[in-house]
Amino acid sequence: MTLKLSVIGCGYLGATHAACMSSLGFDVVGIDTDQSKVDLLSKGELPFYEPGLDTLLAAEIKTGRLTFTTDFSAVADADVHFICVGTPQSKDGLAADLTYVKASVTAIAPHLKEGSLVVGKSTVPVGTAQLLRDQLSVAAPQADLAWNPEFLREGFAVEDTLTPNRLVVGVANDRAEEILKDLYKPIIDLGTPWIRADLPTAELVKVAANSFLATKISFINAMAEVCEAAGGDVTVLAKAIGYDPRIGSRFLQAGIGFGGGCLPKDIRAFMARAEELGADQALEFLREIDAINMRARSRVIDIVRADLSEDLTQYKIAVLGATFKPDSDDVRDSPALDIAAQLQAAGAQVVVHDPKGIEPARKRFPNLDYQEKVVDAVKGADVILHLTEWKEYRELDPSVIGQLVKSKFIIDGRNMLDRNKWRAAGWRFHALGRTD
Repeated sequence: MTLKLSVIGCGYLGATHAACMSSLGFDVVGIDTDQSKVDLLSKGELPFYEPGLDTLLAAEIKTGRLTFTTDFSAVADADVHFICVGTPQSKDGLAADLTYVKASVTAIAPHLKEGSLVVGKSTVPVGTAQLLRDQLSVAAPQADLAWNPEFLREGFAVEDTLTPNRLVVGVANDRAEEILKDLYKPIIDLGTPWIRADLPTAELVKVAANSFLATKISFINAMAEVCEAAGGDVTVLAKAIGYDPRIGSRFLQAGIGFGGGCLPKDIRAFMARAEELGADQALEFLREIDAINMRARSRVIDIVRADLSEDLTQYKIAVLGATFKPDSDDVRDSPALDIAAQLQAAGAQVVVHDPKGIEPARKRFPNLDYQEKVVDAVKGADVILHLTEWKEYRELDPSVIGQLVKSKFIIDGRNMLDRNKWRAAGWRFHALGRTD
């Protein structure tokens, strides 16, 4: 029997999962309460930017295997139901807001058929899966629940779904595992490691992974602070320690820190949940990781003020980058956009450019000045801040840009530009963690 699938929540995670599972040959229905989003997806168009997903989505819509609707009764024929809704940080604290997760399970419960499996993919505090399973045992005793955390990297979401580096499933029985093995057989056959876990461990895997990555990023940014104080070079330091196989070179790029919709809120929710469990001391180090991350942003502002003036009202600052990372239009908790907004609040004239993130950024900070072209953004600038490492910024010609600015001064907040090339063109070049 070919399984039929439903995906609840058709944002970044849900739309990606729905399109990818359809590409494996499954009939998939995506459910979302936002009619405008459903209308867009039904036409094969994305409400966000993700490389490769637009082409895949359009192709799968044409096959007829993939449909979208706001009607929850459409899940009635499905065998497996993926919960892919958001779990944002609560407005009144660090904990995750589980409103959408709980509402999703409540909405589909009346429509679940005998033997169906609900599979959570959203990132949730440990213990949530068991609570939802208990909820289903009352509202839909004919159904079961498992947890299958996602590990998507924005910019690589299709690749990470279809060729992941591991598949983790939290299950309470063999039947749930067998259903998921059947579902993911094409991916397992590629040699993808399969990890069966209990429900709490599966939930912990995602937040533990994000906490480790956040720790590694903040560690190298802490080293950047020390390097600047001691006259060292953090890029050389990172290269040297990265050769150690126990450490590795990934995520050792010193800069303005991490952002986005996952790492910041996930480590904060992890701390909040640990406190609820009485294990808060075990994660006390994450508070400093968060503090180092936020301090990386303020250091850029300090450098600007130290070079220009404490009073920034007479200066124009060009910010290259608004998204939290390249190959994405995601500006959630973006360090680049946060720095731009803080500089504007300090009185500076701030002009922002980004290849994909201008419209999302404008919705968050409508009072910032945005320019569609780099040359217009940098014109007359007293300083350029390179804050998101888009390829097109690395390919800029410093000689050409030098003819447009008021002052040839650039701060590389991502340590990705060729400083020798910029200096040869007469620029003063400052990179975080490098003093020469």
